[in-house]
Amino acid sequence: MVILVTILVGALAGWLGSMIYQGSGLGIIGNIIVGIAGSYVGHWLLGKLNIHIGSGWVGTILTGAIGAIVILFLINLIFKKK
Repeated sequence: MVILVTILVGALAGWLGSMIYQGSGLGIIGNIIVGIAGSYVGHWLLGKLNIHIGSGWVGTILTGAIGAIVILFLINLIFKKK
């Protein structure tokens, strides 16, 4: 059950991050991977900045989306399209 929730939250956070960042679409698998990794990055980054968005589903998805935006920015910075 925990794995299913992680995949669902990762997919939502990755999708939301890609919608906000307006980068190229990564597909469902890419959104899940970026969303799960973004959750860790967002949690770490917001913790360092002493920012707490909230608890529950909404806070988790927003934290993951913020982390996903950071990851998408770094990916696009490294692999620029010409």
